Amino acid sequence: MAQLREALGSAGYTSDGIRGHLGEDASAACARNDFRAALRVTEAGGRLDTLIRLFICGQTEPLDRVAAALAPLPLESAAPLLSAEPDGVRAALELEPYGDWWVVADLSAGMRPGRPLPGDHVLGIGGASSTLAAATLRRPVGTALDLGTGCGVQALHLSTHASRVTATDVLPRALRFAATTAALNGLEWELLEGDLTRPVAGRRFDLVVSNPPFVAGPGSTAHTYRDSGRPGDAVCAELVAAAPGLLAEGGHMQFLANWLHVAGEDWTDRVNDWLAGTGLDAWVIQREVSDPLAYVNLWLADASEDPSRQPALAAAWLDWFDAQRVDAVGFGLVTLRAGGHDDPTVRIEDLRHTVGGDLGPLIGEWFDRQDFLRHADLLRSRLVAAPGLTLRQEATLGAEGWEVGQQLLALPDGLRWVEEVDPVALTLVGACDGSVTLQAQVDLLAAAHGVPAEVLADVAVPLVSHLVERGVLLPCAP
Repeated sequence: MAQLREALGSAGYTSDGIRGHLGEDASAACARNDFRAALRVTEAGGRLDTLIRLFICGQTEPLDRVAAALAPLPLESAAPLLSAEPDGVRAALELEPYGDWWVVADLSAGMRPGRPLPGDHVLGIGGASSTLAAATLRRPVGTALDLGTGCGVQALHLSTHASRVTATDVLPRALRFAATTAALNGLEWELLEGDLTRPVAGRRFDLVVSNPPFVAGPGSTAHTYRDSGRPGDAVCAELVAAAPGLLAEGGHMQFLANWLHVAGEDWTDRVNDWLAGTGLDAWVIQREVSDPLAYVNLWLADASEDPSRQPALAAAWLDWFDAQRVDAVGFGLVTLRAGGHDDPTVRIEDLRHTVGGDLGPLIGEWFDRQDFLRHADLLRSRLVAAPGLTLRQEATLGAEGWEVGQQLLALPDGLRWVEEVDPVALTLVGACDGSVTLQAQVDLLAAAHGVPAEVLADVAVPLVSHLVERGVLLPCAP
């Protein structure tokens, strides 16, 4: 692996190297499986040209050019990566630059047009894996676990801030891909074969992440990367149930999940039932909602199913949804924490239209604010308005001029929450500059309005607590 790593690095076959060589437009087109511009740029046949044409564009390249591009790795040692063709060689596996790393996986659907993915297909870097990576907490930890590692994308990220990384997968060939990815990047992980948590029964970790086979359906196992063999959303409920036994004190578990929206039921109640009795703090964020037909078509296309089989497969899947009274499927992120509280904090909410940027730092800050609210005397605290906080006013023109109806406080980035406030709340927030305690502000407002301070405090404390949770108001450093 050291020779392959040297070959790729010296040729400039990295994310930045490829982008710099192709230019932004051609690089963006490649991401859409449009390789025309990239093929024009790489006609010269240099080392980087050849690697791009071979592993990014899926072209057949002359043997001598490939040998030169992979030097000092002997061509015979690169045989597992290549497939012999009459006029040269093609990529047999995906070898994709990923930041400063390289990831090895099965060829993506775009590199094998017209061929359905096999049941034991091992995914490379996809939308779901990127979503989870961006949402994961990146604070230093001692031990980290990647459940269902596949080619090892999440384990790569964990290696940047965990002293020890363990990864599991039910597929032996997935573990071989993960081992190759680790070795190619000069890393060592503990790799264990088995279904999700079973290989690590009895062990605890500071951070657990998973991009599990969460696809909701009748419980089939047609494609291991998406199908858990559990019906509906049971695999996600199973992960929540396993979390208390997996997490060290203060540890976090984060995973992508689907949950069923059942007719006549609130989806939040369904997810809350998973959490009941775990003793874990939880923040569950719904990012997308799909109707059953769109959901089924998405996953059949994802597996490149034979078009002639798609109608029958879709009908069976949709019949199962109908039998279960499923009218939608939600997708999102579950973050759990072993906070050790008898009254854990649980929030389950739809944030489809509010998230901007990576979620990971925002989730860490949210849990920090929860800790502040749990332990602080809010009236004795000094608070400050969030940077960039804006006030929006909605007014209508009446007989006496403009009449303000709604007043909205809005965060400009991050979670971009918008909170409707009344004049008292607006005055409180406007006075939060960190110079005085909340109690002092309440006393001044009470005197100005001629009401008892304790009465106003009973209103102010829950209001300010909510605004702190949302990040509209922030605690000042001691």
